[in-house]
Amino acid sequence: MKKLINDVDDLLAESLDGFALANPDIVRLGPERQFVARKARKQGKVALISGGGSGHEPLHAGFVGTGMLDAACPGQVFTSPTPDQMLAAAHAVHGGAGVLFIVKNYSGDMMNFQMAAEMLDMDNASVIVNDDVAVENSTYTTGRRGVAGTLVVEKVVGAAAERGEPLARLKALGDAVNNATASMGVALTSCTVPAAGSPTFQIGVDEMEMGVGIHGEPGRRRVRLASADDIAAELTGAILRDLSLKPGTDVLLFVNGFGGTPLLEQYLMVNAAHKVLEGAGVNVARHLTGSYVTSLEMAGCSITVSALDAAHMALWDAPVHTAALRWGM
Repeated sequence: MKKLINDVDDLLAESLDGFALANPDIVRLGPERQFVARKARKQGKVALISGGGSGHEPLHAGFVGTGMLDAACPGQVFTSPTPDQMLAAAHAVHGGAGVLFIVKNYSGDMMNFQMAAEMLDMDNASVIVNDDVAVENSTYTTGRRGVAGTLVVEKVVGAAAERGEPLARLKALGDAVNNATASMGVALTSCTVPAAGSPTFQIGVDEMEMGVGIHGEPGRRRVRLASADDIAAELTGAILRDLSLKPGTDVLLFVNGFGGTPLLEQYLMVNAAHKVLEGAGVNVARHLTGSYVTSLEMAGCSITVSALDAAHMALWDAPVHTAALRWGM
């Protein structure tokens, strides 16, 4: 295993310290590094809180800031944060209008965020993200997994929260965006969890895992390496079948690298997915391309399609200023 590490046990703490040092105008660290929070609390708005295991950076800490999250709770690599972290974050960043938790559909995250929500002494609600069309059930989830579509939910809901929308409306908005969003990924290599010191799974040099999860969970099937066009056709085709999009629908196309895929290949996949969507009569109105929801150093990518109506598209376009997403400010 070759990684830039001092001590495996200190990896997350030292990384969080570096993240805070690199973004002092945007974020601050909570006590004992329990959470990453916006630099200053904003009164009168619903606080948006998310989180999950580390190793997916910039998700979630990279999306803390104006127009997105108020706080993110980091767990150890691929391990859920604890309810205590979520409660500490909620009390630190709430603005007096309640708390909305945005939760990826993984068993540990679901259990711990639910416990926090039940213990929290203020109005709160949760949006469960389950955009992965690849696997309906796995040992990590109850139903579909929450993957790159989480970013879309956080951005759209974050913009509405910034405008002062109430908790119930934000909850409904998050559910609507989640229901209009679908993703599927492919892995060309495994990743290596530092504490394990060896690849999460073994895969041949001429193989790929179709429908892989962001922790390296198995997908639909292991197959021979194919062309980018063929990969995009399978991933995007599964998404189109899931969303049942009508011709003329406007969508956001989000091609996401898993951590070990260069932008040269990511943009090639944008082109390939674009052709599939155009062939189905779907209009790509917005793009996002980059490594935003990663799996350490895994090579591969995911494709996310989100059918955003005009109101939701305006929220996507609204100003945002975080460590990882910035526009319109």
